Amino acid sequence: MNKIYLTWNNIEDAVVSLAHQIKTSGKSIEAIAGLPRGGLIPAVLLSHKLNLPYVDIMGDCEEYEHILIVDDICDSGVTLKQYHQLFSTATIHYKQTAIVEPNFYYSLVSESIWIVYPWEREDSEAVPDYLKRSIM
Repeated sequence: MNKIYLTWNNIEDAVVSLAHQIKTSGKSIEAIAGLPRGGLIPAVLLSHKLNLPYVDIMGDCEEYEHILIVDDICDSGVTLKQYHQLFSTATIHYKQTAIVEPNFYYSLVSESIWIVYPWEREDSEAVPDYLKRSIM
């Protein structure tokens, strides 16, 4: 699997593009929530760019009807699937082999690419450390 290392400038470009897509989509978005772990940082960046409140998907989102759920990548789609029916979704990257397609995404990537985001360790692997412990 080929690794691509992103910079903070790459992320800023993605957030600007996503914000433009969301603003011009006609969708009503009242708040933004990020999925742990990879979606937290892009969600906060988007909330600033769109001047919308950031809410915790596990806690303080009951007062909003139209929430945008953000993740870094829609890889298999399993993570987004549980939210995709109820909320709008956005990711920086999307792989067409995923079982769902986010409403908004910055870039389509090949399934043979492993993306290392600037908030991750450079030696990051396809199976994160915290998941390896639960497998063992």
